[in-house]
Amino acid sequence: MIHLKNKSEIEKLYRAGQIVKDTLFYIEDFIKSGISTIELDRLAEEFIVSNGAIPGFKGLYDYPATLCISIDDEVVHGIPGERLLEKGQIVGIDVGSIYDGFYGDHAKTFIVEETAPDKIKLLKVTKECLMLGIEEVKIGNRIGDIGHVIQTHAESNNYGVVRELIGHGIGKKLHEEPQVPNFGVPNTGPLIENGLCVAIEPMINMGDYSVYIKEDNWTYCTTDGKPSAHFEHSIAIYDDKVKILTA
Repeated sequence: MIHLKNKSEIEKLYRAGQIVKDTLFYIEDFIKSGISTIELDRLAEEFIVSNGAIPGFKGLYDYPATLCISIDDEVVHGIPGERLLEKGQIVGIDVGSIYDGFYGDHAKTFIVEETAPDKIKLLKVTKECLMLGIEEVKIGNRIGDIGHVIQTHAESNNYGVVRELIGHGIGKKLHEEPQVPNFGVPNTGPLIENGLCVAIEPMINMGDYSVYIKEDNWTYCTTDGKPSAHFEHSIAIYDDKVKILTA
């Protein structure tokens, strides 16, 4: 069942969303070669707690960390550890918070210092996919319209759209209905209406869309070993207008 939110609930989602937005801006300054992913995780957890919130991912489904940090061919859900970042890598970071009982969820993919033009283009197109998807969040449209425009833009650039992992509703739970695929058919799926709150999160591969999961049972990687990028915003629609909760 889709729970449409009222103005008060959306305001709480916005506060949680602003904390994860600020978290990624804060740790961006530390994303340099030589830093360990676990150190980025520590910095993020301290920042979230200092802002009166709770890390949204840590302990959820037994996930062990505050951040998901995924490097190059890792799509999502990479677990922070002693691995050191290297120049030229792209690094996807997904972060969640809980503030006043509501979740914030936000992701960006970063570049470690400088990287190849093909990786830069992948990030550019993936972010464009996200913003095009958000533009489809209009009263009277359907969830399928979001996925269709994302898939069309990605595939027009010869990129693969991950099928196994999708966006979702957000509220008092991190994952609520409706499911929000990054692929789809126009004018299909649940109707978009006031009070709908969802996380839209394109996961776009430089090569084929197929993925596999590592032995840690968390980290998804591209089957062909090519890089993947991930951008995510949580959004709400209220008074017939879209509010990006993590902007």
